[in-house]
Amino acid sequence: MALTTALFTSLSGLDASSQMLSVAGNNISNVNTTAFKRSRATFQTQILSTLGSASAPSARSGGTNPSQVGLGVKVASINRDFTTGSLQPTGVSTDMAIDGDGLFTVNVAGVTRFTRDGNFILDSEYNLVSSGTGGIVQGFGVDENYNIIPGVLQDVTIPIGVQTIAEATSEVRFAGNLNAGGDAATQGSITDFEQLFEAGGGTPITAGSALAGIEDSLGTTVFSTGDVITIQGATKGGATIPTATFEIGPTNTTDSEDFGTTVQDLMDFLDNMFGIDTNLAGGVSVTGGVISIEGNTGTANGIGLQSTNFLLNQSSASPTTPLTFEQVQQADGESTRTAFVAFDSLGNEIVIDLSIVLENKDATGTQWRFYADSAEDTDLDRFLGSGTISFDTNGQFISEADNTIIVNRDNTGAENPMQVTLSFIDPFGSTSALVDTASNISAVAQDGSQPGTLTDFTVSEDGTITGIFSNSLLRTIGQIPLATFANYTGLEEVGANLFRASANSGEPQVTIAATSDAGKIVGRALELSNVDLAQEFTDLIIASTGFSANSRVLTTSDRMIQELIASIR
Repeated sequence: MALTTALFTSLSGLDASSQMLSVAGNNISNVNTTAFKRSRATFQTQILSTLGSASAPSARSGGTNPSQVGLGVKVASINRDFTTGSLQPTGVSTDMAIDGDGLFTVNVAGVTRFTRDGNFILDSEYNLVSSGTGGIVQGFGVDENYNIIPGVLQDVTIPIGVQTIAEATSEVRFAGNLNAGGDAATQGSITDFEQLFEAGGGTPITAGSALAGIEDSLGTTVFSTGDVITIQGATKGGATIPTATFEIGPTNTTDSEDFGTTVQDLMDFLDNMFGIDTNLAGGVSVTGGVISIEGNTGTANGIGLQSTNFLLNQSSASPTTPLTFEQVQQADGESTRTAFVAFDSLGNEIVIDLSIVLENKDATGTQWRFYADSAEDTDLDRFLGSGTISFDTNGQFISEADNTIIVNRDNTGAENPMQVTLSFIDPFGSTSALVDTASNISAVAQDGSQPGTLTDFTVSEDGTITGIFSNSLLRTIGQIPLATFANYTGLEEVGANLFRASANSGEPQVTIAATSDAGKIVGRALELSNVDLAQEFTDLIIASTGFSANSRVLTTSDRMIQELIASIR
């Protein structure tokens, strides 16, 4: 009976309107839910009753259309709208938003889930987790050189306040101007000891003479076994050399060829202490009983040593200054001296002294030589290396040679040896060689650093997590990829802003953010709900109108049935 059919038809309409009302209500209730995606209900005819079939036209009559009556409505689908919501900056380093397609991957109690909600926090084990569920965000780790290891997902950890890092210096860049108007260096300083003699015979000392028992010109014994020589306050290029000590050992009485500590040992000590490059002019020698210290060329390498700097048994109650010295030659030549701090692999500071000397002027320009030395070098010789720098006739840098110096770090626990490249050209201020009142150069940049602790981090568009350390180092500590799907509306929501893959969503594809079809990650921001209240209120009106209209059909059908029954009575 048609009237009864109308009852059930209107009932399906009431149910469909209720479903539409529920969907709109859920959308409105989640208007402030982070990264919430609104849903939309669509409907279709439920059943059709065919009262008459269609007929084809003939030669004598026209065709007829089918006669059909719909028997209600049903929900065709409830689809989720995955368009990106507005992004709201928060300033919180753990907050992340996705601008475009893709979802974060999280591990919730061993089960893989996906979310757009980037409201993350750090747990007690420094894992980056979803604040609502505790699901651990999955990403790529890094190797010992802070290079990302792609392909294998793992828990993302950000050990704020715990992870420390130090970096050995491998390159130092210099800038400044070297005075090309100065004179080229021709000689180094020469400082002579007073003449000394072997014990008991008045024979001038040689390199092989034993130090114990040496006498001065008055026949007074200068050194004895066990004496400790301390050189304090001596200078090089006007800068004070660190204090150094040398102990005189005994003569081996069982070996006539072993004289114990010799003059050569003392000369090696002096050569190493002053950091003299003996491959060039200079060094410590003995001639006619006189020990001479000849420094490298250039005033910045000039050695200053006086009797008050040469102490014997300083720690005793009556230290002495047993020798006199004479500077017989002064260093000449345009030069400059500077110092800079480098760091070994453990973050230990290493002060390196650098002197640069004008060696030559010719038609091609000027040529300079640098000398590097350091008291923190752990072998006996503080000299680290020497190289050359060339400039053209316009004073512009041409080339550098032998510019890698070697710092020994024996028995320090640090990587040994340490190699440092000195660069005299830099994009932000190269070294030049122009006429000036004086040479002036300094270190402007280096890549090493002392130990520092992870204090903060940032996330770039491609998901790279960059750690910010207290020593100003920036290092990659991980990367967060995105999971993309062929059909996002096919994802199944499991609550708490989490989704799982379904048969119609396709398998997740782990993709680097901001590449291919994946959106970019925006750090220190959250994605807002994409619910449009105006649209939802409109849907509420439509659902209410539909419900009212179907209610009227229901009541009308009921009244007509009642009238039919009454007519029979």
